[in-house]
Amino acid sequence: MKVTNKFNLPQPVVTALNKDDYDSGGSHRSITQLIDSPRVSILRKEFDEDRTEDVSDKLWSVLGTAVHKMFEDTASGDYISEERIHTKHSNWDISGAIDLQLIEPDGVTLIDYKCTSVWSVIFDKPEWHNQLNAYAWLVRRSRGLSVKTLQICAVLRDWKQRDAESKQDYPKAPLVVIDIPVWDDEKQDEYMDGRIKLHSEAEFARLTGERLPPCSTQERWGRDPTYAVKKDGRKTAVRVFNSDNEARAYIGTITKDQKKHSVQHRPGEMTRCKQDWCGVAMWCDQYQGES
Repeated sequence: MKVTNKFNLPQPVVTALNKDDYDSGGSHRSITQLIDSPRVSILRKEFDEDRTEDVSDKLWSVLGTAVHKMFEDTASGDYISEERIHTKHSNWDISGAIDLQLIEPDGVTLIDYKCTSVWSVIFDKPEWHNQLNAYAWLVRRSRGLSVKTLQICAVLRDWKQRDAESKQDYPKAPLVVIDIPVWDDEKQDEYMDGRIKLHSEAEFARLTGERLPPCSTQERWGRDPTYAVKKDGRKTAVRVFNSDNEARAYIGTITKDQKKHSVQHRPGEMTRCKQDWCGVAMWCDQYQGES
């Protein structure tokens, strides 16, 4: 990948942000790749030398790595920190680097560090459930150990004391632990079988010149369209609804200045594609076909 420095940052800053110690351990797929789009994984690998990223875009990723390193250096006793483990499945080597494992007689607790936003904690993230249960599958397959607890240790980079004091659903501290439900073995197996099959079929399609499977709406961070009730002279919406009928029905209940209200359609969008957060949109026929 080619790294640019659009904002003329000092060289020590560029060097620090450009450092990358990631190593998949020679596996066909890591857990983080498996739970993501096979299309993105293949295109990133194929066009790695052509991709361009500004060094400033690496800031949050590097800060997240620094948080991991800080916690990693203090683990001891029954805790195992930053261990990459492997298992074989359908002739593929699957690996995952688990941030923290607590090994106890009655089972294992897996903890994953996230340097993230407050909104990621307030609104549930399905990908966290997928990732942690994939790690549980990996531990069970490679070690024969039962995972009893899954947790996210979230470092909230945009946490505000004032909001914590005034908003009921706001996290009360900039560091929170979130329990993730542990799926039963059958559900974990079904999920991982499906992900590995999807990625292996995508690899075969690429080798045989067939079209890669499209990214799902979830993989594209899709947002559904909404319908905002607006009032003349007011910048923000009065209410936002999921359908036009709901929005118009709400206006029908307004008794004062009803004629000053109207419905504004806000189209849905594929956020990841629109802002090219996948990094390969310019080589993606799915994206190009919709542009």
